[in-house]
Amino acid sequence: MIRFSLTTSTVIRWSVALLVVAVLLGANTTSAADPSLARVIDLAQAKMVKIYGAGGFHGMQGYQSGFLISSEGHVLTASSYALDPDRITVILNDGRRYPAKLLGDDPRLEVAVLKIEAVSLPYFDIAKAVSLTDGTRILALSNLFNVAMGDEQASVQSGTVSVLTRLEGRRGVFETPYHGPIYVLDVATNNQGALGGALLTFRGELAGILGRELRNSLNNTWLSYAVPIDQLRQSIDEIKAGKFIALKELPPEKRPARPMDPGLLGINLVPDVLERTPAYVDQVRPGTAAARAGIQPDDLILLVGNRLTQSCKALRKELEMIDQADAVKITVLRGQELVEVTVQAGPDDK
Repeated sequence: MIRFSLTTSTVIRWSVALLVVAVLLGANTTSAADPSLARVIDLAQAKMVKIYGAGGFHGMQGYQSGFLISSEGHVLTASSYALDPDRITVILNDGRRYPAKLLGDDPRLEVAVLKIEAVSLPYFDIAKAVSLTDGTRILALSNLFNVAMGDEQASVQSGTVSVLTRLEGRRGVFETPYHGPIYVLDVATNNQGALGGALLTFRGELAGILGRELRNSLNNTWLSYAVPIDQLRQSIDEIKAGKFIALKELPPEKRPARPMDPGLLGINLVPDVLERTPAYVDQVRPGTAAARAGIQPDDLILLVGNRLTQSCKALRKELEMIDQADAVKITVLRGQELVEVTVQAGPDDK
C-alpha cells in the first residue's frame, strides 16, 4: 500500500486548489435559473462551524466539522470520541469561539447535537432539507485537514452524487454501526476533519452530513459518502427532547433502595485509571445476568436505555438510578456492530 506524507503547506495548497476548482466548476456549469454559486457558498459558509474536542481514541483527531441548525446555536455534527462533553469548543465562521454543550449523541446513526449560547445565527433548516438523485451536482463544505482554525473559510469541494445506496457493508468491509441509505460522492470527503460537514446542492439546499473515513478492508479503497438528512430528523428531534443524553444525578430521596451496579450483572469493567475511561467490558462472569444476555469481553457499553454512558464512571451512575429488580436495556459496540441486549438480575445474582 502506498503512503503519502503531507506537509502543512502542501495540505493548505491542496485545499485552496479544491476551493478554486469548486468555484470554477460551478461557474462553468450553473444554469441561469440557479442562484450565483459564489452567493450560495457565502451563505453556506456563515452556517458552518469548526469543532474541537478531546480526540485520541482509536487514532481519531480532536477536530471535526459541523453546521448550525437553529438560530439559537444548535449544531449538528457526527458522533465521535472527540466530543468530550467537558471540552468541546465551537468556532463560528467569523472566528467567534464558544464552549459547547453536548445535548445528545445517537451512536446508532452516528449523529450528535451540540448547543452554544448564541442567538440570531444563520442556520440550515433541516425541515427543508432535500433528497438527491444520482448525478445531482453537490457542494461539500468542511474543515478538512484543519485548514480553517479561526475565521478562515471552510473548504469547498464540488462534485456529484455517484449513487444512492445502502451502507450494508459486510462486517469487516466498511466498518461502521450505520447501515442505512447514503449518498456515495465522487469527491474525496473521507479526510481528517471533514467528518460532520455539510452536503449541499448547487442551490444551497441542505441534503446530508458528511460521514467518517471508511476503508474497504478487502481492497483498501476509501469511501466518500454522506448520510441523508431525512434519515436523521427523528433522532435530532429526540436529542432535543432529552433522549440520548447522560442522566442527571437524582437526589437521594428519589434513588432506588436497591441500586443496580455492573458487578451485580456480572460485568467487570476495565480498570478505571483515566478521568474518562471508556466503559469497556473486561470480563463477564459465567452464569450471571450479563452472560445470559450475551454480553462479551471487549464490548464497549454505549447506552443504558437511551442514556449515554461515555465512561466507566458514567455507567455506574446510570445503573445507580435503576432498581435491581428492573430489566436493563444495554447497547454495546462490538467491533463495529451495535448490539442491543436486555439484562435482568435474577434472585441468585450477587
